[in-house]
Amino acid sequence: MIIRDAADQDWASIYPFFSAIVAAGNTYAYPEHLSFEQARPWWMEQRPGRTVVAVEGDLVLGSAKMGPNRPGRGSHVATASFMVDPRHSGRGVGRALGEEVLQWARSAGYRSMQFNAVVETNTGAVHLWEALGFHILTTVPQAFNHREHGLVGLHVMYQNLAASEHAGHDLDQPPSS
Repeated sequence: MIIRDAADQDWASIYPFFSAIVAAGNTYAYPEHLSFEQARPWWMEQRPGRTVVAVEGDLVLGSAKMGPNRPGRGSHVATASFMVDPRHSGRGVGRALGEEVLQWARSAGYRSMQFNAVVETNTGAVHLWEALGFHILTTVPQAFNHREHGLVGLHVMYQNLAASEHAGHDLDQPPSS
């Protein structure tokens, strides 16, 4: 498996599993029934963000998008979203994408990463993010209308990316030159 930047032509391979995952109603609060072109800007990030694909040859197994969580004074915090084609789940694609995103965020100088809306019933994702060093900061009750379970919570998950690089330093102070 190789993870690389997504090219425009990759959208044709991403869209089928993007639309199926959104339609399932279990993990993402994106609008339903988005056309091929309507869905593209929801997933294909523009700079300073980035979208990647995990591939085996020409086969797209999954994708991740990443970038600043907020503009301006919040731009030192990264965020990301992940989708693995359900036909390729259980093969480590999500973990590989998660590791890639964390490496990218660290090398791009982000101080932390925040996931704004991890559906609490998506236990596979919650366990993976915890295994990769994220912590649940809070759960917003009944914030997601799950297709099967009704109203469930959304976790806000967080990882301090600067802690390992700046151990012993005051993280509220700018890095020294």
